[in-house]
Amino acid sequence: MNIQAAAVLFDLDGTLVDTAADIAQAANVMLKAMGRATFDEVTVAGWIGDGIPRLIKRALTGERFGEPDEGLFREAQGLFGDAYEAHVADLSQVYPNVPGTLQDLKDHGFRLACVTNKARRFTEPLLSALGLRDHFDVVIAGDALARVKPDPLPVFVACERLGVGVADAVLVGDSANDMKAAQAAGMRAIGVQYGYNHGVDLAALGPIATVDDMARLLDLLRYHGGSMTQRGLS
Repeated sequence: MNIQAAAVLFDLDGTLVDTAADIAQAANVMLKAMGRATFDEVTVAGWIGDGIPRLIKRALTGERFGEPDEGLFREAQGLFGDAYEAHVADLSQVYPNVPGTLQDLKDHGFRLACVTNKARRFTEPLLSALGLRDHFDVVIAGDALARVKPDPLPVFVACERLGVGVADAVLVGDSANDMKAAQAAGMRAIGVQYGYNHGVDLAALGPIATVDDMARLLDLLRYHGGSMTQRGLS
């Protein structure tokens, strides 16, 4: 496949980094402090993908879209935030071939963005601690704008800041939110088959391709950047 693009936008949790262990640990610190039952990592991993506020609500209600008491939620949000910020990268692991793929894409002229529903206070320290921050020209965190994925706004803003049109970019992600955001923006998407997709078959959501290893992007993408210096992958 020959997918021509000038920029690649990446989701974070479940796409670049397996963050479930640190998120589960922070959620359980929160729950213990509130005198509530804790959950195993697999359960918490199933809650990832819609931002930390929704994950906290799931931990409090045991329901995917449950709404806890507002005061309870605020207390939980403070406890979780303090616990997660202090240990945001203790157990998290970069997925195989992610750093090398990001560097190869940069070397071949692609502009890169990280577009995540995770708040900036967690996103920037996580990327920096794992040695990924310098690969990205732009980072759009979940609290940077009025709306998050699956709304296309973060995708549009990332492209604007990268200086490319949506037709010249590709979004890479692991979840339905990523596929829906790309589709709403009129952007091509590539789905990763690992991560936190809640059992959804991403291939059914219209990505131009799916991959089971980040290194496969190098077989799919060809640099085509208009005014940018062309250095096509070979």
